[in-house]
Amino acid sequence: MKRTLGTCYYPEQWPRAIWEDDAARMADLGLTWVRIGEFAWTRLEPTPGELRFDWLDEAIAVLGAAGLRVVLGTPTATPPRWMLTRHPDMLAMDAEGRARRFGSRRHYCFSHPGYLGECRRIVTLLAERYGRNPHVAAWQTDNEYGCHDTAISYSDAARAAFRGWLRRAYPGAGNDGDIAALNRAWGNVFWSMDYAGFDEIDLPNLTVTEPNPAHVLAFRRFSSDQVVAFNRAQVDIIRSLSDAPVSHNYMGRVTEFDHFATGADLDIATWDSYPLGFLEDRVGATPAQQRHYARQGDPDFQAFHHDLYRAVGRAQGAHRQGHGRWWVMEQQPGPVNWAPYNPAPLPGMVRLWTWEAFAHGAEAVCYFRWRQAPFAQEQLHAGMLRPDGVAAQAFHEAEAVAAELADAPDVAQTQAPVALVFDYGSEWMWQIQPHGAGLSYFDLVLAHYRALRRLGLSVDILPPTTRDFAGYALVLAPGLIVVPEDLKSALNACNAQVLIGPRTAARDADFTLPVPLPPDWPGLGVTVSRLESLRPDMPVTLAGGGAVTGWLEQLEGTAPAVLTSEDGAVVAQRAGHVTYMGGWGDAAALHRLLSELCDLAGLETLDLPEGVRVRDTGTERFWFNHAPHPVDTVAGTLPVAGVRRVAI
Repeated sequence: MKRTLGTCYYPEQWPRAIWEDDAARMADLGLTWVRIGEFAWTRLEPTPGELRFDWLDEAIAVLGAAGLRVVLGTPTATPPRWMLTRHPDMLAMDAEGRARRFGSRRHYCFSHPGYLGECRRIVTLLAERYGRNPHVAAWQTDNEYGCHDTAISYSDAARAAFRGWLRRAYPGAGNDGDIAALNRAWGNVFWSMDYAGFDEIDLPNLTVTEPNPAHVLAFRRFSSDQVVAFNRAQVDIIRSLSDAPVSHNYMGRVTEFDHFATGADLDIATWDSYPLGFLEDRVGATPAQQRHYARQGDPDFQAFHHDLYRAVGRAQGAHRQGHGRWWVMEQQPGPVNWAPYNPAPLPGMVRLWTWEAFAHGAEAVCYFRWRQAPFAQEQLHAGMLRPDGVAAQAFHEAEAVAAELADAPDVAQTQAPVALVFDYGSEWMWQIQPHGAGLSYFDLVLAHYRALRRLGLSVDILPPTTRDFAGYALVLAPGLIVVPEDLKSALNACNAQVLIGPRTAARDADFTLPVPLPPDWPGLGVTVSRLESLRPDMPVTLAGGGAVTGWLEQLEGTAPAVLTSEDGAVVAQRAGHVTYMGGWGDAAALHRLLSELCDLAGLETLDLPEGVRVRDTGTERFWFNHAPHPVDTVAGTLPVAGVRRVAI
């Protein structure tokens, strides 16, 4: 697989006189890709029906003449102001019933039929004009679905669409659905919440106290389906008029819609990687960790998303297990403008982040953006160039990577020895019913991922629809709340060591606590008889080291104990190759448990120093130092922001 570099460019924001110079500098730097157009609707259509494609024609021609390949974005993330005049009810509404107004971006509701029609129209015009353009080598739909909490809307359009979605979800003899089936599934007998018809059902916001969790889950599934349908409408148009691959750029820890379902309609998954911004904004790091990694980013957060989007990129089914097509569409180049604090990366970190993405299988890494903007909301967001056109840190580090790529072999991807199941539906269910402040499915999965990486293991992330686990020595599915019977059977039948729990198989698809009690796992002999959430200052210490924090289950059954608390309570049990963990283990507990499972699975592990991570491909082992100081390893001393490639 050939690895390439790119950038994000906004020719409409810069004088026409510098376009050729910009394109020449990009090509001389060794860039291949240039993404354009995703925020340009007003420049393309300043008033309704007044189309101005001449500048875009020229920009694509200039970039193409320099030997660059264009990723053309659809501009639907930034509806023009006149669009709101035409469709005044198109705005999304937040949970408090407030409109998400014009003045920035993503100010639309996915359920508004009028806006969807406008999007179909502009995408059709773009695809008709550029679908066979030799310089347009890829497409991007919209931009960052769900960013700024915009995937979920409580508008009138969403209410009407939700009622239609429910009728289809609970079908009856006619077209009106079976309201009695919905009442039974949701348990609406509780608190006298029965409905006489679907038109009585409102959105689950502004209730006196918490709404029915089954109601909220249905709304979350509906909201995800609306994003998928909105994206599919654009993809279908582009595919009918162009043979170039279609992508979308996802965001880190944006989980309001199912990225696997969206990816099923795409050729390439991309994501926008901002290690320093995310450290303050989304990682959940402690203050001490934020200080330690302030200029490097978390050692595992970016890697987790690299592996996640490699899986999303294979959702269309065209690739082997864990080997989807994926890119970094926006790589942080320097300080950003939107996090609580915005430090500059250490020298060498942009290069490290780039090589880290390639080690995880990225086809391309594109830096955001080419030139720092001197105006508007992102004027303090660094680019590859300063606003005056002088090269910034990312320019020089990209130049170094380009030179290294010229002498480096292509990455040969291979299946990892460990699989980790990630499920967006479980994320929603944990959010709806966390049972304890700060408890999160995403954090639980990330904690297991961290523990695996600290042992020096490469990981494939898999969707919950996976049924073939051949080739994996260890499979983890922590916190997977709904587990279909055929998935239980597939995990029981596989040859890997399997780790499940806590909360695995804890509910059915309608958020009902099942009987027999969870996990009701064939052959396991474990029952969760009681559960509790723990205060942060009330960890339960385990015999032999480590502790349970946040979540603890009381386990019963015949399976032998694997972990116990200091007072003798069973915390984990194992039968055959399946282990159930009945608590949220801290780092030490997970290290103990996963080390033992790796021994049982025959996996070699490493004792990695703090901040050091490795990633294996088919032919190389990559070593990365995220620590702010040099670190000695078995591969030699890694300097600050050090990257080392070793043949295997």
